[in-house]
Amino acid sequence: MLHVLVVDDQDLFRGGFALILQAQPDIEVVGEAADGAAAVDLAVRLKPDVVLMDIRMPGMDGVTATERICADTDAKVVVLTMFDVDEYVYAALAAGASGFLLKDIRRDDLVNAVRVVAAGDALLAPSVTRRLIADLSRHGHVQP
Repeated sequence: MLHVLVVDDQDLFRGGFALILQAQPDIEVVGEAADGAAAVDLAVRLKPDVVLMDIRMPGMDGVTATERICADTDAKVVVLTMFDVDEYVYAALAAGASGFLLKDIRRDDLVNAVRVVAAGDALLAPSVTRRLIADLSRHGHVQP
């Protein structure tokens, strides 16, 4: 059974993600948080396998919360956001996130993302992957 913590300041998103995941036989949503500080506290106490993390929230943002959760727990963090912005991608990955996805993700892909990250792999939204590869190529970090 995979244990998941869902973090989003918008109740509708948080509840929707939780309902989608809770419907899976191998996933249990162990908690929900509306801000980064609560997310860190719950992650330390509940020890989820995966944390779905919004990036922009009042108070402690998702990047800071991700950094703390990755430093203080074994949880894998998947950032979910509406903002397809490179600055957020790089900040989230530098903080230790194992995934960066957009909130327009399909239901099945969200469920798959939780399973993939819990298994120790990483994933990025396709648009993010394309830009990241282009950026690395431009800066000479990709060798032929």
